[in-house]
Amino acid sequence: MDDKNVKTQFGLTVRKLRLSKNISQEKFAEIVGLHRTYISEVERGTRNVTLINVVKIAKGLEVKTSELFCEMEKEI
Repeated sequence: MDDKNVKTQFGLTVRKLRLSKNISQEKFAEIVGLHRTYISEVERGTRNVTLINVVKIAKGLEVKTSELFCEMEKEI
């Protein structure tokens, strides 16, 4: 799997989990302390996310980081 597919799948997983909690991108960005455009880029798979921000995103989604990756791997 190439880098683009990994970023895209991670973004789709983040979006799916965020929407399952009925949280807007704007509210989610506020929760995790990142800009809304950053969250949008993550969800579209155009942003290469740092490990620190992966942890912030997982906490914001109220899942363990490992659960976030496991959910992503289900879709690969």
